[in-house]
Amino acid sequence: MISVDAAETIILNAAQPLGLEVEQVPLHRAIGGLLAKSVESVLDFPHWDNSAMDGYAVRYADVANACEDNPIELEVITEIPAGSIPQGSIRSGQAARILTGSMLPEGTDTVVMQEWTTRSGDRLHINQSPPQSGHFVRHQGSFYRSGEPLLRSGLRIGGPEIAVLAAAQCLMVPVFKKLRVGVLSTGDELVLPDQVLQPGQIVDSNQIALLALLSQAGFEAIALGSVKDDRTSLKQAMEDGIDRCDVVISSGGVSVGDYDYVEELLDELGGEVLIRSIAIKPGKPLTFATFPEEKLYFGLPGNPVSALVTFWRFVLPALRKRSGQTSPWSPLFVTAITHQPLKSDGKRENYLWGTILGSGDDLQFCPAMGSGSSGNLVNLAGSTGLAVIPVGRTMVEAGDRISVMLVAGSP
Repeated sequence: MISVDAAETIILNAAQPLGLEVEQVPLHRAIGGLLAKSVESVLDFPHWDNSAMDGYAVRYADVANACEDNPIELEVITEIPAGSIPQGSIRSGQAARILTGSMLPEGTDTVVMQEWTTRSGDRLHINQSPPQSGHFVRHQGSFYRSGEPLLRSGLRIGGPEIAVLAAAQCLMVPVFKKLRVGVLSTGDELVLPDQVLQPGQIVDSNQIALLALLSQAGFEAIALGSVKDDRTSLKQAMEDGIDRCDVVISSGGVSVGDYDYVEELLDELGGEVLIRSIAIKPGKPLTFATFPEEKLYFGLPGNPVSALVTFWRFVLPALRKRSGQTSPWSPLFVTAITHQPLKSDGKRENYLWGTILGSGDDLQFCPAMGSGSSGNLVNLAGSTGLAVIPVGRTMVEAGDRISVMLVAGSP
């Protein structure tokens, strides 16, 4: 049994980027993809000097001394709606009505917000001086200069990245082909969610949950089905998955039961088993192996909570790195104050699920109510973090600070 840190190091060292093929996809289909090449734009952002506020475009020198006791009077000679091109220039003593996002007219260098003015017809009184020239002006290229990297290779494309690509008029996006990850479940007791449960049977929730998490993270999730506790059938299913996929994840069959065949079958199939158990709770019986052609295999525990905790802690970081995503790959940890005492036997690194409240430096951790059993899938629902009690510590008192791992994909 090895430590959590040692296991993470072994797994990430083995999960080198595959160098996946690159494909061009339409912008509207790029969400969730992994950017394969850095993207540049021929446009500056902003494209031109524009107003950050509804108000009036002026010359700063005209209004530098304005105040309520000594308002400056200007003549409004034009109005510039967003999307229009200013006509002519503004001279001393003049102003232009301007709206947020409108181009700044020639001759002006400052915007006075509407609330600092009074107007009657074309006569405008400036009642407060802007603090400096350029106030409320977004200058051309102040966000981004054309020709520089706009989005870098290895970036996972989400909503903000789609918006940036659209603004840069990037209609086709270079992305890596998605990492193919197969999910396999083992156990005579497993049935599909749409089947009628018989005594002694349980629904194969692990496969459904893992497939959903993989899709959510931007990978190609491949259902390899559920296999009975039959050595021959399981070996065939594992072999097929290894042939078809870049990475295979199975749940169940990795402990020390009479029908737990995964570890020995990995040896028979030519895999190199690098991890057989980890000092983590839940999730001790995790198996990790590598195969020729850079294939990876994760054998997760069958208990539902154990499967999800080990997926978040070990599998997802490896998949991020394997697919070519830039670091950091590991989970994000924050410090929070626990609402209630937390207990551990001190023998393994203990991960307790619950909810994170608050924001910034005032985070609080509320452990889930009810049983903390690794088979209790129900009270894992709604969890947003996993409090980590290190090896050797048996108690965390209410009010103490504790490290909490954020759950990937949580609300």
